[in-house]
Amino acid sequence: MAESESTDVLIVGAGPYGLSLASRLRNHRVEHVILGESMGFWRHNMPAGMYLRSSWDWYLDPQGIWTIERFLKDRGLQKSDVEPFPLDTYLEYVEWFRRAEGIEPVESRVQRLDYGAEGTFVAVCSDGKRFSAKRVVIALGFSSFPHIPVELPSDLPRHRVHHTLDFVDLSRAAGKSFLIVGGRQSAFEWSALLAEAGAERVIVSHRHPSPAFEEADWSWVAPLVEGMIADPGWFRAISNEERSSISQRLWGEGRLKVEPWLEPRLRNAPVEVRPESRLRSASIGNGERVSVELDDGTTFGVDEIILATGYKADISRVDFVARGSVFDHIVAVDGHPVLDAHFQSSVPGLYMTSMLATRDFGPFFGFTVACRAAATVLGDELSRTQQTTNSDDAQRIHRS
Repeated sequence: MAESESTDVLIVGAGPYGLSLASRLRNHRVEHVILGESMGFWRHNMPAGMYLRSSWDWYLDPQGIWTIERFLKDRGLQKSDVEPFPLDTYLEYVEWFRRAEGIEPVESRVQRLDYGAEGTFVAVCSDGKRFSAKRVVIALGFSSFPHIPVELPSDLPRHRVHHTLDFVDLSRAAGKSFLIVGGRQSAFEWSALLAEAGAERVIVSHRHPSPAFEEADWSWVAPLVEGMIADPGWFRAISNEERSSISQRLWGEGRLKVEPWLEPRLRNAPVEVRPESRLRSASIGNGERVSVELDDGTTFGVDEIILATGYKADISRVDFVARGSVFDHIVAVDGHPVLDAHFQSSVPGLYMTSMLATRDFGPFFGFTVACRAAATVLGDELSRTQQTTNSDDAQRIHRS
């Protein structure tokens, strides 16, 4: 018989959003279980040597105690020592925060999410464990949402084509040649990392002009995100024009600029950038190399193709949701679940944050800058509704 455990709140996802929420629930003494490997995506789907675009003030603790600044002081480091911010250092910070808060994720993977008895949810895990919960929060990051553009040729040799999500072991890059499809931060960072790992040649193809090597300005983002704590619905309340303006500004900082610390790493590297070009065809040629043709008529051979094409949220691609009985009751628009001002979906008791919240809460939710605000709004709501639920339960028991 499978193990079974009951809890008030079940958090699915132990990345930045899940850990930050667990901290807030712990602060409110709300019973909860968090499922997943702590920072699993960051540990297994990001390459060693990567730097983050986030800043030292994008810390996870909603209570503002276990900040990155405090972590750096504890380690005898200065802010200038983490500019740019190494992935390994950030993971050390998150582990330091997790231990300080006493957050212990259960490393189980949910296979399906169903309705249980008396309005509860049941999460069935691949290791046989089962969790029933009154409320469930889906706090997933990028892992379910790699974006493969529909305009790519449909007959690409799949065993030679990888999304950046999957191509993170760069130890096999030495002596090989690569085509990277994409022209934003990840395309240029993977190019630098491949070259530093000994790649013979890296060609970067993207359909737009190349972005500028210029530092992104995130200073205006945090005040907007923090405003959600007092007014969670402000983004949905503004006009479509205002929303578009904010999204375009964030898009400009994140997509039209490439961090300047990449430029010297690429200057003398075997990297060729081909802006305003598209992949027309790719097939296995002589010698088992991939024969590539771009739409400008250029042809060449590579060993691997890497898609640095980003991510796009879509609730139907969350496998445990799509398999479960809750799926048919979720209202979504363009793949994004419709959420209320406290992150609750059309299914009462089912909440969603992180990337799945970008439609109703803004594009900031694709970045860690929004973790604390999301955790505060959602954690405070779950605490408030727990008190209401407990009161209702007590009255039912008294009447019976």
